[in-house]
Amino acid sequence: MTNRPFRWDLVRPDQVGTLLDNAGKPHLWFLDDLTTCTAKVLARCGDGELHFVGRSLDSMHDLLGGALEQTSWQERVHQLPLSLKPRQGFGRRDVRLLRENLAAAGITPHTLARGTRPTVFADLVYEGDTFTELYVQLRDWIDEDREAWHVIRRKLRFLGVTLRQPTRPDAWRWQEDVAWTRELPAAAVRNVSLARDVWCYFGNDQPKLTPSFPRQRWTDETVRTPDHGKATRRALAEAFALVDAGRSAEVRDRLVRTISAEPAIAGPWLRALVRELRA
Repeated sequence: MTNRPFRWDLVRPDQVGTLLDNAGKPHLWFLDDLTTCTAKVLARCGDGELHFVGRSLDSMHDLLGGALEQTSWQERVHQLPLSLKPRQGFGRRDVRLLRENLAAAGITPHTLARGTRPTVFADLVYEGDTFTELYVQLRDWIDEDREAWHVIRRKLRFLGVTLRQPTRPDAWRWQEDVAWTRELPAAAVRNVSLARDVWCYFGNDQPKLTPSFPRQRWTDETVRTPDHGKATRRALAEAFALVDAGRSAEVRDRLVRTISAEPAIAGPWLRALVRELRA
């Protein structure tokens, strides 16, 4: 079994016990911004399998856990809790363990070449280092296994949640500074912007439910043991509140309204999802 950090099942919370008995009600001050951003991520994922890389977008994953619970998309949102930083020094052992983790998530050159849906990686992005390393490692693996790159390149998607900045023609975009994005179709690399305070909270300040999982810890089995400390209990309370918020009519309505304003709403797949969210 692949080593992964322990994380409570927030949709079916059998394991929580009394952990939240004395937890106060979390203040989801960022909920409106998160919901709007989440809707755009859904709309721009191209009807794909959505994999959240690392921990930065745990809150988006949890919100979707509630919002999509009664839809056909329930099993199409996944976590890939790997940290690929720093990029330097990837050895053979690291490559092997990364491939094992990707395979456990259903991502291999074989499945990428033969899958019926795009594989979409989503993450909070500043300069794109995590996406760059992930792409390099996937490309090497695909070449080694001699799978059809011309097929796979049309099925890979990278969706970055970026710091919101003024809209202008000369605005800096991370994907313009890395060469690998030019090996993919233009629509394969997309961004959704998020307000600075929310972006910084998710990326720098938010208590997380799981420990960071850099490659130095990929074989550390202590990450499988749940932590019951104060910060973890606070993170757990916030995560449960986000799942509940995702189930609410208010959040689902905001998702629907935002999705419906996206160009992708012309696609039958997205209109079908909107109908499910309205049900």
